[in-house]
Amino acid sequence: MCIRDSDITHWTPADTGADTGTGIALATELGQFGPGGRSLYHPRPAAPDRWDWTGDTP
Repeated sequence: MCIRDSDITHWTPADTGADTGTGIALATELGQFGPGGRSLYHPRPAAPDRWDWTGDTP
């Protein structure tokens, strides 16, 4: 799932429409792949309202 809103603070997987444990991709211009790239985030298993960056994708 790609989300255009870059602030996911305190979101849960249900807020994104993703299944529990599923990550999201946020559009970014500052990641490894520059404009048009996406940063990947996954919810923490013990704290699903906390999201951790897990990498970048084109």
